[in-house]
Amino acid sequence: MTTHKGKVVELESAVIRFAGDSGDGMQLTGNLFSDSTAFAGNDFATFPDYPAEIRAPQGTVSGVSGFQIRFGANDIHTSGDRADVLVAMNPASLKANLKWVQSNGIIIVDTDAFTEKNLAKAGYETNPLEDGSLNGYLVVQAPISTLTKEAVKEMALDNKSAMKSKNMFTLGMVFYMFNRDYKKTFSFFEQKFKKNPVIVEANKKVLEAGYHFADTLEVFANTFKIEPAPLNKGRYRNITGNLATSWGILAASERSGRNVFLGSYPITPATEILQEIAKHKQFQAISMQMEDEIGGVVSSIGASFAGALAVTSTSGPGLSLKSEAIGLAVMTELPLVIINVQRGGPSTGLPTKSEQSDLMQALYGRNGEAPVVVMAAKSSADCFYGAFEAAKVAMEHMVPVILLTDGSIANGSEVFKIPKVADLPEIHPPIVKANDPNYAPYKRDAEKLSREWALPGTPGLRHRLGGLEKEDITGNVSHDPLNHQKMSYLREEKVERVANYIPDLEIEGDEDGDILVVSWGGTYGVMLTAVEELRAEGKKVSLAHFRYIKPMPKNTTEVLSKFKKIIVCEINLGQFVNVLRMTFPQFTYRQYNKIQGLPFMVNELKDQFNALLNE
Repeated sequence: MTTHKGKVVELESAVIRFAGDSGDGMQLTGNLFSDSTAFAGNDFATFPDYPAEIRAPQGTVSGVSGFQIRFGANDIHTSGDRADVLVAMNPASLKANLKWVQSNGIIIVDTDAFTEKNLAKAGYETNPLEDGSLNGYLVVQAPISTLTKEAVKEMALDNKSAMKSKNMFTLGMVFYMFNRDYKKTFSFFEQKFKKNPVIVEANKKVLEAGYHFADTLEVFANTFKIEPAPLNKGRYRNITGNLATSWGILAASERSGRNVFLGSYPITPATEILQEIAKHKQFQAISMQMEDEIGGVVSSIGASFAGALAVTSTSGPGLSLKSEAIGLAVMTELPLVIINVQRGGPSTGLPTKSEQSDLMQALYGRNGEAPVVVMAAKSSADCFYGAFEAAKVAMEHMVPVILLTDGSIANGSEVFKIPKVADLPEIHPPIVKANDPNYAPYKRDAEKLSREWALPGTPGLRHRLGGLEKEDITGNVSHDPLNHQKMSYLREEKVERVANYIPDLEIEGDEDGDILVVSWGGTYGVMLTAVEELRAEGKKVSLAHFRYIKPMPKNTTEVLSKFKKIIVCEINLGQFVNVLRMTFPQFTYRQYNKIQGLPFMVNELKDQFNALLNE
């Protein structure tokens, strides 16, 4: 390893943004830096920013792919507002991302990419490296493409193969800047490309070349170090929301004694859940890639009837297609977990962008009175616990549960402390014993109003289910109007009684004050950061973040009543605030909404809250 020259500057936190063409490997570069951050013991949060077009023209702004990570020595709840360091692999990535860089930030560019042709593709009339438009930034100009080819010139690689590793050159430079051990990344190359030793060696050489090149630059007279975060003792890993969701389902399978069945259809940004569950046949997990979204959900309903922990995963357009079948799960009162990784809508919308777009669809997007439990995960790591709780509620209350995540937390990652499965709560599905003389399909538990789960093939428990209205207790088909009203009431009340089994709504901050900030889902981290910073300034601001949306916690009215002003912040046009207005009309709600396919920024939230305080 090189001995670093100059001064090592200690920082509390830093934000790095990697940006380049879709084929430049920026997501991989960001993920490898995240892994090194986990090894270093820092807390972190990431934000992958994919282009909306699958094959956008190379070198254009529309084809830029980005990955942002914020890491620090203390708790990190958000991927950061603006970057301290931007790695821009070409003019388009500089143009698309310059607005996200701090005014005095560091910009690393590949000067080889700043040709007249590439500048024109990106919409530049003059070269930004020469026209003074980057004054105020520390611009590190490096011939990355040339130096990459130089690093592997003795390996007889063709130009295309050599250039595929240029992202590792920039990673080596950033490793040097932040005093990271680049050799720990070698094991990734050895595993990823184990069938191609030449590619393994090429990536090692280029990574090392980037590291040593940074050591020669005078601009890096100072390097940076961030001390490990004070994490509790345990085993940690870098985890994405989709991976955490999959593991939460597998953990719920073990704690309930029910094998997993996942029936799904690939859809961005939820596909990785299907892929991950498919890897774990050793846990008796069955995954089926169905022919469409409808096949996905109805196969899961069939598996639930057969006694499995049944799951289906999708995004907003797929949830639309599943709506009638979810109504069937409501009517048959079978446990079913529907995971909806939200993206921008309507229609096909913005597949690679995140939005809290589907709350109204989750609550009301079915024909008839078809209540389901609706809950939302708040972070990438929390997707594990969200999925586990969704499965627990679904099986113990015999009800469909929609778990809402979103593209930001599904593809983003953070530090996750791996729990011991034995320490997780037990799950007790209400399975009927054989030859129970008192069994009836719609006989209910007095407290939960849940019916019992009779598994096919169990002696003495023959019964039938279907989509036509059922007679109370017997389960026979019924068109009696009074019975229909009674059964509709029971299905709704069963969902509302879940409130007796979920935690109270917690307040971050004082229990009363000038402003209560209300949020739900994946905006938690940025909301908490904004509120904490205002509280550090002496402002009387608190946060109430909702995990359960139907039913809401029993103390919701009490919490809302203790604040002078309430502001609800959402990445949509105001879906949850309208639910609150319908459910708790006695309160006045302000709202702040953003619907740009981008997350909230801490500073924009603080501006909104300060303006409300100053009214």
